[in-house]
Amino acid sequence: MQRRRCFTRLALVGALLLGALTACTGDEKAFSLSAPEIFYVPTNGGKKVFPLRVDGPGSYTPGARRLTVDVEAGSEGAVRLRDDSTNCRGSATHVVCEGPAARLLGLTTDAFAPLPAKGSKPGDTGYLRLTYVMTDGEKLTARTRVVVGEPVLELLTPAPDKGVRPGAEVTYPVVVRNTGDVPVRGLALVVNAGDLAFVQRHANCRYPDLQHGSQAVCSFPGVRIAPGKSVAVRPALRLRASRTTMYGSFGRMVWPLKAGPGPNQTVSEGGEHGDGPALRAEAVKTPHGRFTKAGDFVDVRLATGADYAVSGADLHGDPGGTRKVRLTVRNNGPGNPGYTTRLVFSPPPGTDVLKEPMTEIDDGVYEPYCDNDGYTYTCDVQGLDPGKAHTFEFTLRLGEPSTGSVRLEDQTSGPTASPAPGGASGRHDPDASNDKASVDVTG
Repeated sequence: MQRRRCFTRLALVGALLLGALTACTGDEKAFSLSAPEIFYVPTNGGKKVFPLRVDGPGSYTPGARRLTVDVEAGSEGAVRLRDDSTNCRGSATHVVCEGPAARLLGLTTDAFAPLPAKGSKPGDTGYLRLTYVMTDGEKLTARTRVVVGEPVLELLTPAPDKGVRPGAEVTYPVVVRNTGDVPVRGLALVVNAGDLAFVQRHANCRYPDLQHGSQAVCSFPGVRIAPGKSVAVRPALRLRASRTTMYGSFGRMVWPLKAGPGPNQTVSEGGEHGDGPALRAEAVKTPHGRFTKAGDFVDVRLATGADYAVSGADLHGDPGGTRKVRLTVRNNGPGNPGYTTRLVFSPPPGTDVLKEPMTEIDDGVYEPYCDNDGYTYTCDVQGLDPGKAHTFEFTLRLGEPSTGSVRLEDQTSGPTASPAPGGASGRHDPDASNDKASVDVTG
């Protein structure tokens, strides 16, 4: 008996939910064309990329392909086609494009664009038939329902918290509203736990193995959100805050389930569903507050601090001699404040800096790690876990006995742009006495 196998495989694009087709076949070569089940076209005529992909058991061979797109009979009053590529030709109801797969498939296709037909109105629908011819002549087909108008999904941004106890369980509301001109039927919600962790896994969410349990991909196929209306997800998602990351965050994305994610929304395939209660999307009165289109990041600030301490140095030697000085910043805990701190080094007067910390910006190409105004060196301190340290090494030519200094100061931006909230210390440092030290040339 020949064993049959089923697969859904991505090609040319990232892992996306496009209402994917799943092919079941034997061991013979087989491919399928996957297109959105529903595609919304803005009433203002704005262009949206139409995502396509080919699923199959192997890689592609180079060579030209052909993509044919037809507006099905009876749909001419709702949708028309516009060819946007020199590789395409045709009419408002029939377009043929030839070229490499990279131009015909994926999220960067420039082949064609479905648009609303003249005289159409929000809610009108039509159908496209797509035929993709492989280099070996095999024909793949797909069908997409096109809806004039589009739902615009927005997420309620939670109010800033006043500080969360390290390691505490937290919940945040998930409220989705539709500010578009047509209803959405079926909702997808993705939560990326980020610096937090899921406390409970829900039955209508899958947790992709590739993300090691940090991503929840949740589906609500029966929900309907009319224009101007909102739903709330219940029960609230339960997350556990980090024990050390003082400025953490988690991400959320939403989109119409059958339309698939937008160009900047990606999600991993596979994963087991949770064993907890299924999430529900219930109609609610739209609350006041700030909403963000398509997705957002929710900041989670811990109610803790980080005691950073900096070391100084005594340099012994005659004028003209060279010495290395190692300036070390250590985090005594309990939190990790991220990139919120700078080290400011003022060399002892009369000394010359011969070498300074460098960073590699390309293979074998380096540039100074610290900013230098001609005398003072200002260096970003990387985020440090409790007990960890960051050392900056300088080589100096000594002068006469003198005293320089090293100190720590707050910064409002850095490699991760960690802000100092409310103008307060980004570290909430409980001991300022060890934030500065002297660097002495003693002769």
